[in-house]
Amino acid sequence: MSQLNGAYYGPAIPPQKSYNRPGRGSGVGCCCGCLFSCLFSLIFKVILTLIIIVAIAVFIFWLIVRPNMVKFHVTDATLTEFNYTNNTLHYDLALNITVRNPNKRLGIYYDFIEANALFHDARFNTQYPDPFYQGHKTTHVLNPVFKGDKVLVLDADQSSELKKENSTGLYEIDVKMYLRVRFKLGAFKTKTLKPKVSCDLRVPFKGSATAFETIKCDWDR
Repeated sequence: MSQLNGAYYGPAIPPQKSYNRPGRGSGVGCCCGCLFSCLFSLIFKVILTLIIIVAIAVFIFWLIVRPNMVKFHVTDATLTEFNYTNNTLHYDLALNITVRNPNKRLGIYYDFIEANALFHDARFNTQYPDPFYQGHKTTHVLNPVFKGDKVLVLDADQSSELKKENSTGLYEIDVKMYLRVRFKLGAFKTKTLKPKVSCDLRVPFKGSATAFETIKCDWDR
């Protein structure tokens, strides 16, 4: 009986060996790809978090400070001489320029002011008003006087405009100011900024029937 059972079942069959070929993208390559993906995801999350933090900080700062643009106005202009002969311009122009700081918490240091007077893009004088500090919600008045003689060679268009304005007694004179300013919030001061201020004027010659109208200047950051 035991012989029959042994003959019937026979010897045990050994298990077949499995031969797996390493496929592409597996092993070390797979680990490197996962690492790069995780690193990229981490960097993206850090950058996104920083952007959100900065945005929140700026918003909170705006809510607290509520910064407003500084306002420049030319409230008066007196032109007593504007004569062009022999390529020389003789001029005498006095201005009142009001500078208004409307901010409740920001003070302003005007460290440098350069004021240029131009007739149709031809600069004929430069003045340097004194530096000053402007406190919260205050108004400061600048009184630059452009007076003297300047050798100018006007082109055909500028000469034509001068003839027209001589006949009307109303002159188009631009004043451009180059500033170096710092803003102050409590004990904190910003770095130096260099804004530009442009005032496009129509100045009547003294004694003419036309009165000067207040001009709002443009603040260009």
